[in-house]
Amino acid sequence: MKKKFLFSASLILLMVTLAACGGSDSEGSGDSGDSQSLKLAHTGSESHQYHLAAEKFKELVEEKTDGEITVEIHPNATLGSEGEAVEQVMDGSIDMTTVAPDSNFSNTVPEMNVFGIPYLFEDRDHAYSTLDGEIGDELLALSEEHNMKGLGWWEIGFRHLTNNKNEVVTPEDAEGLQIRVQPSPVWEEHMKAIGASPTPVDFNELYSALDQGVVDGQENPLPTIDSMKFYEVQKYVSLTGHTYNPAITVMNLDLWNELSEEHQQAIQEATDETTDYHRDLLASKEEEILQMLEDEGVTITEPDREAFKEATSDVKNTVEEVPQDLIEKIENNK
Repeated sequence: MKKKFLFSASLILLMVTLAACGGSDSEGSGDSGDSQSLKLAHTGSESHQYHLAAEKFKELVEEKTDGEITVEIHPNATLGSEGEAVEQVMDGSIDMTTVAPDSNFSNTVPEMNVFGIPYLFEDRDHAYSTLDGEIGDELLALSEEHNMKGLGWWEIGFRHLTNNKNEVVTPEDAEGLQIRVQPSPVWEEHMKAIGASPTPVDFNELYSALDQGVVDGQENPLPTIDSMKFYEVQKYVSLTGHTYNPAITVMNLDLWNELSEEHQQAIQEATDETTDYHRDLLASKEEEILQMLEDEGVTITEPDREAFKEATSDVKNTVEEVPQDLIEKIENNK
């Protein structure tokens, strides 16, 4: 009788232990109340805008959820190119990414080509009022058609033209230059309009392409030129400011829907607070970066922006993927 009792007690103890072990691993299984890790992948370096925002977001999410949700950041395209990261978010292989909306992302959500239209935004205030209002919300919502939750807009910045051949002051100076572009239709039309030859290159391969002379130049914001060290392989920077680029931040929609309302709120608040932090941080860095570029021997040119605006004024009419009413709404949102 005693042996039978001991056997029963041991069996109950074993069942309780197995049940506890089986319920402790909640990663990738939604919000069951246990700790959960979000995998956020991007293609920038550890000093790139993507990573600075991701680190702030991680800090805020973990603080707001008391550590119930943690964020695992994967920089340097270690989990794939921007296009691959977008695909993996859609199928749930990774949880989150932050990317340029008018790059590979626009191959999934074509309306995002709008961010490649030259001189659409007059200044930062114009860009922010657009992104933070109804238009920005409508653009984010388009992601849901592709199993992604559009959380918000972080910062990349106003894009400038660089090359390794000559100073660019007018569009004529860009004629014949092989310029790396993001893989989307609007960027091909954009470069053709100033006489340059557009050459698509994945962002994580761009430094090598510049270094090896596969392309003569590229276009990116000053913080990107700094963080990715493009100035090491580019002699000339022309401050064209031809487009403004946010970074769209998205999460797998199925995962989002599995989260509790409290955790959804925490993640959304963390995204929004990161946006404010990120914009202020990068705006304060631009003068410092310009001085660094000069110290590195880079020639910085103030171009004839009106000439560039005129040369590229018809690009917005050639991008069939972007509804004209969307362009007009942004133009009028001043």
